[in-house]
Amino acid sequence: MAMDVVDFEIKGSEMQFVEVELDPGEAAIGEAGSMMFMDAGISMDTVFGDGAANQGGFFGKLLGAGKRLVTGESLFTTIYTNQVQGKQRVAFAAPYPGKILPMDLRQLGGTLICQKDAFLCAARGVSLGIAVQQRLSTGFFGGEGFIMQKLDGDGLAFVHAGGTVVRRTLQPGQTLLVDTGCVVAYTPSVSFEIQYVGKIKTALFGGEGLFLAKLTGPGEVWLQSLPFSRLASRIFAAAPQRGGSREEGSVLGGFATGGLLGGLLGGDDE
Repeated sequence: MAMDVVDFEIKGSEMQFVEVELDPGEAAIGEAGSMMFMDAGISMDTVFGDGAANQGGFFGKLLGAGKRLVTGESLFTTIYTNQVQGKQRVAFAAPYPGKILPMDLRQLGGTLICQKDAFLCAARGVSLGIAVQQRLSTGFFGGEGFIMQKLDGDGLAFVHAGGTVVRRTLQPGQTLLVDTGCVVAYTPSVSFEIQYVGKIKTALFGGEGLFLAKLTGPGEVWLQSLPFSRLASRIFAAAPQRGGSREEGSVLGGFATGGLLGGLLGGDDE
């Protein structure tokens, strides 16, 4: 099936969303729960699997859903189709602060490998599969595990990354060492391995963990400055551990504030 060619506009800075323009009959697929708004002429249909047209029969749809499940995504995908004469728009929002990256799979050789929760939406015809790491060390210590997402097709897909994103072009044999959580996506020609940091003191007290991702060219690599796991750990560390408000001044501050407000509000009654 030929891919739908869609126009788009990415809006916002820290919390971005992508607005996709659909011609009559065109459609986009979106991750469940990612839709922000859509025009009234667009119909919304939730399907089992990844919405690819080549999922023939029940077992094909089951396989597509299984691929999505092992990559950490929902079993269902939503298809947004323009049912009227005239252009219609649908928007998809990023789940946390970062950048939305438009990936033209035709220019990238037809395949892109990305982290498990990176996919946001795509033009109809792009299929979402799985990429299994071939090395045991990569699967056990790579931070992303054995399973990563694989986007196939010749259309446009949108990937979300945390913080600021940088794209690096690696020449044949060129190597880049990266924190394992900072790898967003790479082309299949890039070799992805895990390398021990080398020193026990650095591993224990350096704050970067025991392993780094070793990316070897040729190919394209996209890196993020704020992995969601790092953001979540900082939020958890700063959150109250006993529920309610923070311990500092929670009791005394409550009495003091209550007494002060009571005195101010009830002063005229005396």
